[in-house]
Amino acid sequence: MPLPAYLMELRKILNSRIKNKIEDELKTSIISLNSLSGGCISNAYRIKTADDRAYLLKINDTHEGDMFLKEANGLIELKKSGAIKVPEVIMAERNFILLEFINSSNKSKSFSRDFGIKFSMMHKYNSKTFGFFEDNYIGANPQLNIPEKDEQTNWIKFYFNKRILYQFKLAEKNGFATEELMQGISKLENKIEEILSGSEELPSLLHGDLWSGNYMVDENGDACLIDPAVYYGHREADLGMTRLFGGFSSEFYNSYNENFPLREGYNYRENIYKLYHVLNHLNLFGRGYYQQAISLIYSYL
Repeated sequence: MPLPAYLMELRKILNSRIKNKIEDELKTSIISLNSLSGGCISNAYRIKTADDRAYLLKINDTHEGDMFLKEANGLIELKKSGAIKVPEVIMAERNFILLEFINSSNKSKSFSRDFGIKFSMMHKYNSKTFGFFEDNYIGANPQLNIPEKDEQTNWIKFYFNKRILYQFKLAEKNGFATEELMQGISKLENKIEEILSGSEELPSLLHGDLWSGNYMVDENGDACLIDPAVYYGHREADLGMTRLFGGFSSEFYNSYNENFPLREGYNYRENIYKLYHVLNHLNLFGRGYYQQAISLIYSYL
């Protein structure tokens, strides 16, 4: 007797080990699986179980690291702030993660204002030191979070060494480090204290990679954060990333600043925080991001 179509589809996508582990965890059987669009690193699916519940399943059999375990820890850390919605982590292993399924809807009338306030509240959740208890990923590239002793309470050293310098060394390895880029990074190192002077703050809980593709609108019309690259750092670094590709309204920034005012000069410091992500995109996607990286560096030189 032939298998039902949904079971044939399940067998194509889910190997028996993953399927059995999920069903053991949920104490019910998977009855359907539907592919979702939007993932650029992993395959994403909506699964439904016999007890009429839905979950988000992400699978990646090609990435050899611990990406999903780090994603789970990031989501759990964001949830600690109690400020903004994130999906509940059900289970995570090296090649898959199972999350609460967030039903999407249209933005509420006060979406941008509420998002800005909630994001600022998340940034009020602090740590004593910069970094995180583990390294994780920014896209598919490693993100170094474990600070050296002199970086634990020194944001400038942490940011230059673990963000800018690391990406430059990766660019050297990938063949993108021209003499122009090398000289620019060297000059920037000599000037970074001057650039960031006067912006000192406690380490804030950061999403780490917030652009318009890394939040969704839940069934209530509110923002829900996904796909984080969590660490504790300067909150201007999070805001700099939001400005890199657009997608955030003036109302978002205004309400953020009303609830948690930024220090004078944050517009001047914005480019140095964009630089980390542009260098990361250079290393991920190639030379199309080279000139943008040079422009951001030399805006200070």
